[in-house]
Parts: sequence; structure tokens; C-alpha cells
Amino acid sequence: MGILITWIASTIVILIAAYILPGVHVENFWTALLVALVLGILNALVRPLLFLLTLPITILTLGLFTIVINALMVLLAAAIVPGFTVDGFWWAVLFSLVTFAINIVASQFSSSE
Repeated sequence: MGILITWIASTIVILIAAYILPGVHVENFWTALLVALVLGILNALVRPLLFLLTLPITILTLGLFTIVINALMVLLAAAIVPGFTVDGFWWAVLFSLVTFAINIVASQFSSSE
């Protein structure tokens, strides 16, 4: 049940971020649901490999290169999921930062209960 709630919450976060950012477009709720699933799979399988391969540059940039890795995951999801488009790399960076910020705020509300 917990994974289903997390999936729905991620979908809502994706819809909010797409509403805020004019360079990110999500067709409908079902597309956002698929984007959440694809991003979850990519973050579980591809992101650790990319992080390991780029570890020296990540250390050199004091971890800021992970923002680039997150943006690449968003662009890869946009290439996979029809109906989800990102207008460019910087919109993908902003999308990943906005979703991160929304998740931080949401986690503060859920932990206060």
C-alpha cells in the first residue's frame, strides 16, 4: 500500500511542477502517472550507475553534478513517455529542483503528524 501512495504522491508532485514551469508539459493525469513510474524505475536502475560513473566529477563539484544527473533522468523520461515533454536541459534542471523542493515541503507536512 505504501508504494501506491508514494506513486500517487509523485504523480501529484509532477503535475504541480508541470503547472508551475512553462517549459514542462504533461498531457493528463495518466501521463503524469506513467512519468512517475518511469522516473522511479530510472532512478532505481540507471541513476546509481550514472552516479558511480561520474563519481570523480561529482566529488570535484562537491555534489552539484547530481543536479545534472537528475536533469538527464528527466530528459530520458521525456524521451520515453509520450505526452511528457521538456523544452530543454535547463527546464529539466528546474523541473528536478522544483520536484525536490515540493517533496521537501510535503515531507515536512507528513512528518509533523
